[in-house]
Amino acid sequence: MSDEQQGTQEREPMMTASRRMLSGVELRTLATNGGFAVDENTGEKMIQALQGIIDSLEARWAKLQGFGQSPPLSTGATAQFVSAHMVRTATDEKGLLTQLQQAKSELPTYIEAIKLAQRNYRSQDEQTGTTLNTYHAEA
Repeated sequence: MSDEQQGTQEREPMMTASRRMLSGVELRTLATNGGFAVDENTGEKMIQALQGIIDSLEARWAKLQGFGQSPPLSTGATAQFVSAHMVRTATDEKGLLTQLQQAKSELPTYIEAIKLAQRNYRSQDEQTGTTLNTYHAEA
């Protein structure tokens, strides 16, 4: 293995770890502490997008629950194995239903964090305006 390949392999775990998404609670904490700010227009677009996902999930939730049930396959051993495997993969830790349920419960917290971040932006914008006015008056 070349030095370049080895260096790339050594960096990959760090790159993956640095790409971890913040949970809604972490984002809300960041916004609460003033570490996350977003302007009104951008925040509204973000909220609309997230609310659209929530609405879509809720509208389709009954059908999505079908992934947690065994699909109607034959009674053969292979079909029964495949059916059970499909249910397990839909409902295990990384399964579709598990992930969608997590998103459905987490997205409202993201929206709350964005609203806090919008208030942070307004506050920071007002403070900057006051500071600039003070400098302008002194000049």
